[in-house]
Amino acid sequence: MTGTAPVSFTADDYKARMDRAARQAADAGLAGLLVAPGPDLVWLTGYAPPAVTERLTLLLLAAGREPVLVVPTLEAPDAEKATGAPALTLRDWTDGKDPYALTAALLDGRGRFGVSDNAWALHLLGLQQALPGTSYVPLTEALPMLRAVKDAAELERLAAAGAAADAAFEEIRNVRFSGRRESEVAADLAALLRRFGHAQVDFTIVASGPNGANPHHEAGDRRIERGDMVVLDFGGLKDGYGSDTSRTVHVGEPTEEERRVHDLVREAQEAGFRAVRPGAACQDVDRAARAVIAGAGYGEYFIHRTGHGIGVTTHEPPYMIEGEERPLVPGMCFSVEPGVYLPGRFGVRIEDIVTVTEDGGRRLNETEREMVIVD
Repeated sequence: MTGTAPVSFTADDYKARMDRAARQAADAGLAGLLVAPGPDLVWLTGYAPPAVTERLTLLLLAAGREPVLVVPTLEAPDAEKATGAPALTLRDWTDGKDPYALTAALLDGRGRFGVSDNAWALHLLGLQQALPGTSYVPLTEALPMLRAVKDAAELERLAAAGAAADAAFEEIRNVRFSGRRESEVAADLAALLRRFGHAQVDFTIVASGPNGANPHHEAGDRRIERGDMVVLDFGGLKDGYGSDTSRTVHVGEPTEEERRVHDLVREAQEAGFRAVRPGAACQDVDRAARAVIAGAGYGEYFIHRTGHGIGVTTHEPPYMIEGEERPLVPGMCFSVEPGVYLPGRFGVRIEDIVTVTEDGGRRLNETEREMVIVD
């Protein structure tokens, strides 16, 4: 079960993205953007090099100028096949030549540039040496909202990824937990994500009993026991777009306190979701969820932000955290995932991906949020 194929992005789609990025860079006072291989390059051009190596590959964007992709000659045939290639100019370089001199000739020698976060220091230092009058700023600092607002085709892919993650949860809740290692259940989750169409599995957290108090616990050799609360947090990429969901299940009947904490987190998650609307600040989502947990006396045990953006990566801006005053805009997608973590005892987290609509929010995960009992 993988569902129908998504609508393909076109050369015009990629051209529009590159044009928008160049305009936003100019509006931010930048001479342009330098985009290395990684999620930004894929989002802007549809091109992912066959291998990320020490050879320079760099997309150059500047308002009023045609985009240029600098590539090694041996990889130029692959770059030419990218869907966005018709919207840019390829400039290739051969081994033995200086790619930084080639690139420097295409840039403002005294400009300030936004650079994709995953650019190699090797390449940035090479450019600085060739253009000592330039300066640089990380792309997520300069244009943090560049990929934040999704179009209809992107929302369709995110919804499909969320539905696939939901299908994986519906299956995993029926497997045996007690007596099995966390790593075994995590392997089941990874296999289910792939079965339901994920090409890449980024994480499968299975945190049982006291391990649940660690939000980023790596599934290990602990055997899950009856009486354990188990936090499940899993996701990855389907058709290039991310999923990320969390549910907390219980092996056998829970105690009264375990039910109370789970209900509290569910109430906080609902409050965070209800705070989603155009014009609200990102921090309002965090405040709404956090107020519920703090009001019940568990505030010190909610130890992370309420949410993060999602798109071509599973974690990206915007972030639902105190101090983030950027307004929510229709098309933004992010997690709402409050939690309570009681050291040495157990943890609870409930997470949905939510997209901002014209009049509120829409969940992209719809599995049961009530406590699920497993064997």
